Amino acid sequence: MLRAILIDDEPNNLDNLSGLLGKYCPQVEIAGRATDAAAARGLIATVNPNLLFLDIQMPGENGFQLLQSLSHISFDVIFITAYDQYGIQAIKMSALDYLLKPIDIEELKQAVFKAEQQQFNKQQQELLHNLLQYSGNEKNKAKWKLALPVGSEVLFVTAQDIIHCESSNSYTTFFLTGNKKIMVSRPIKEYEDLLGDYGFIRVHQSHLVNNEYIQSLSKKEGYTLLLKDGTQVPVSRQKRDVVLKMLKLL
Repeated sequence: MLRAILIDDEPNNLDNLSGLLGKYCPQVEIAGRATDAAAARGLIATVNPNLLFLDIQMPGENGFQLLQSLSHISFDVIFITAYDQYGIQAIKMSALDYLLKPIDIEELKQAVFKAEQQQFNKQQQELLHNLLQYSGNEKNKAKWKLALPVGSEVLFVTAQDIIHCESSNSYTTFFLTGNKKIMVSRPIKEYEDLLGDYGFIRVHQSHLVNNEYIQSLSKKEGYTLLLKDGTQVPVSRQKRDVVLKMLKLL
């Protein structure tokens, strides 16, 4: 999914664009709408979109001024304007595309397709960069990052920031430091293989634990690990000896 914000000073235009996207571009998730630059800035900071549909001509700050006011731009922009002369300026602003009002459905679909391709290319570049970093630092485990595909993004986390992983069918949830968690649609077995060299141990069919975060082992009513974040993780019978050896208790 493409996470998009729609920005136009006329609510009717926002309604029209929302309707067109909902009908013809289901891959676009509308994460917010704004009718002025100030509201748009707040949404961008909160939602972290990867696509903006941005009206150029707005009272107060126009679309160009909004973008110029941002310290960092991590999203693509599709400008929308009723005035063709703004097209050249939009191109100079490195817009992904621009659409003339009234919006042509085929042109809208093409612009969204471009945005999808752009996001895919960014993901591939990020993955390649991560791979090259790892290939030059095999001995430096602190620099290695695990790539986690989440929707239209790839999130990178270091092994040392992962406390434990929990599986649910073909999904795996990563519990991270700072009380954060990330769910990905891949089985835990894949990550058991990747994280094995980084002090992780499969203590249960559904749980993969970072040894660095084990605080204690309880033997009441079956074996249970208490992690430093307060989480209790069960140890299966099949994994008891492995856990005891790892903790130097056997």
